[in-house]
Amino acid sequence: MSCLDLVITVCTSTAHLAGTLGRPTWVMLPYPPDWRWLLDRRDSPWYPTVRLFRQDETRDYAAVVDAVRTELLRYCASGPGNNAPVLPASR
Repeated sequence: MSCLDLVITVCTSTAHLAGTLGRPTWVMLPYPPDWRWLLDRRDSPWYPTVRLFRQDETRDYAAVVDAVRTELLRYCASGPGNNAPVLPASR
């Protein structure tokens, strides 16, 4: 995983492994999320390099995927070597 610039995943062991290894990770969470991800947060107290993208009450992943797509385009636009921050964006 050390060769990955960014990990995009759903709530699986991949998210936990990447977070534990300190890799920049974006996790798409269902509604309601697993208790480990807490509520009303876009970050994780356990994994400082993880950013959370949450479903709302409609349980529709389209909005989540759109948000990830938008942020991924921004991330890629920052150029080669991407040292762009992957921390939670303000809402």
